[in-house]
Amino acid sequence: MKYKVPIILAAIALIRPFFSIVGLTEYFGQPYTSITLTLIISLIWICTVVISQDKKPIQTLVMAGIFYAIFAIVISGILSPILLGELQGPLLNPLAIISVFITNIIWGLIVGCISWVIMKVVY
Repeated sequence: MKYKVPIILAAIALIRPFFSIVGLTEYFGQPYTSITLTLIISLIWICTVVISQDKKPIQTLVMAGIFYAIFAIVISGILSPILLGELQGPLLNPLAIISVFITNIIWGLIVGCISWVIMKVVY
């Protein structure tokens, strides 16, 4: 399956909203928790494509960012009414949806480029 790795990597990134949902982000403190989780997820993404010698690391990680954006928006739409009693999040604002996608595409692009450089140096 062509999208298997990006989907798995996107699912791993769901640890960020999970930390927020269960209150761990606030418990450990902002912005350090979000930054730390983003760095850990980025390292996992980079290691995955480098170790597997992915032929298209940039494309794989941009796709991971896109799938993560989709997952985050859908989860927000499902869980916010359950946990907060009303719909909140990007589904209320089309510009927010665009922002979520752009942010995560850029994230995937940056870590994809880092992966590509590492692979050029190592392999």
